[in-house]
Amino acid sequence: MASSFAPPKLANFILTERLGSGTYATVYKAYRKGDNREVVAVKVVGKKSLNKVSMENLLTEIEILKTVRHPHIVQLKDFQWDSENIYLILEWCSGGDLSRFIHSRRLLPERVARLFLQQIDFGFASYMSPWDEQSALRGSPLYMAPEMVCRRQYDSRVDLWSVGVILYETLFGRAPFASRSYAELEEKIRSDKPIELPAGARVSRNCRDLLLRLLDRDPDTRLTFTQFFSHPWVDLEHMPNEESLGKAKDLVLKAVQKDQEGDRSAALSLYCSALEHFVPAIHYETDRLRKDALRKKVSQYVSRAEGLKALVSADNSLCFEQFKSTRDILREMSRDQPRVLAALELASTAIAMEENGIEDHDTLALYQQSLGELLLALAAEGQGRRRELLHCEIKSLMSRAEYLKEQIKMLETQKDVSMDREPLSESVRSSCCVQ
Repeated sequence: MASSFAPPKLANFILTERLGSGTYATVYKAYRKGDNREVVAVKVVGKKSLNKVSMENLLTEIEILKTVRHPHIVQLKDFQWDSENIYLILEWCSGGDLSRFIHSRRLLPERVARLFLQQIDFGFASYMSPWDEQSALRGSPLYMAPEMVCRRQYDSRVDLWSVGVILYETLFGRAPFASRSYAELEEKIRSDKPIELPAGARVSRNCRDLLLRLLDRDPDTRLTFTQFFSHPWVDLEHMPNEESLGKAKDLVLKAVQKDQEGDRSAALSLYCSALEHFVPAIHYETDRLRKDALRKKVSQYVSRAEGLKALVSADNSLCFEQFKSTRDILREMSRDQPRVLAALELASTAIAMEENGIEDHDTLALYQQSLGELLLALAAEGQGRRRELLHCEIKSLMSRAEYLKEQIKMLETQKDVSMDREPLSESVRSSCCVQ
């Protein structure tokens, strides 16, 4: 069985140390019998953990993987089976596992953690029978969803919990249930207390949202696979791949055109969008000369975007100043509307934060919260001067929010570019391909 502690017997191979276990498989280091003693990894999948559909999908994926040859994809060399297991003979990757990498670095920046998360393989999670009765617990208890221990019944949603644990560990250097004893670990697993981030944790709003929704103790309210793959922090749209450079070039051509036409705001937005694809294109490129050439291009586009930012900021300051008196009039006319007054107060706070250089997701969230309330008020407002003022204020705040989004994009891109130049990132980049 895949869950057995002793390595199973496999023709032409000697299985040695266990490298790790998952929900339905265990991976061993192995040597091919013969003169060359080739080192491989053998994934042992227990047949009892797969239903008919998942078995068919496994065999289909095996056939596909046998035809794939790519430097960033672990090679499937062969597969075998017997009455109990299916054996996938895989390319040996000597860099160690993600856990070792995390422990060697202690903490990883969000940008590096995202690179790992974008590569996580869910295997056949979606093919598991719903609420499959499992006869034995599999994997490390540190990564187990609470329902695996408390109910002994679980389905593919346990993998989402495990992803949350991995992300938590990459960011904070330890698992959420890190304990000094099994008794303490069991107590934490069985507790009803919601998972909390470490005191003083500095992570983005989107990252916090993803973590807490993945680490929801209740599988029925936990983030779904669809929600995970579309989550803005995971950001699969900007995952490094062979299409990144093409998308970046298309966008930058449009940016240059808008720049030449004098449409500064549109040009800035397009430059920022292009840079969001240029950075993953740099990560994806393996040739050092081409990588350096891309970095130089990106630096040029960042410089131009910075110049446009200053020009657009000056334009916006004049425009936003014109709306200030309008906002004061709207406030006076809304004394009988406490929710509108509260929304205007939120907007004023966001504006003050932005004018004081706080251009972050918290400021953007205040704009969005204010706009949400004002849009509701606009929908309920009849014709008249107050409706006109509401419409005017919403238009102004939307412009501010959109502008702030571009600033946040710009700052994050600059961080990514600077990270790509740091000495640490060279070692990170050489190791951050999940194989």
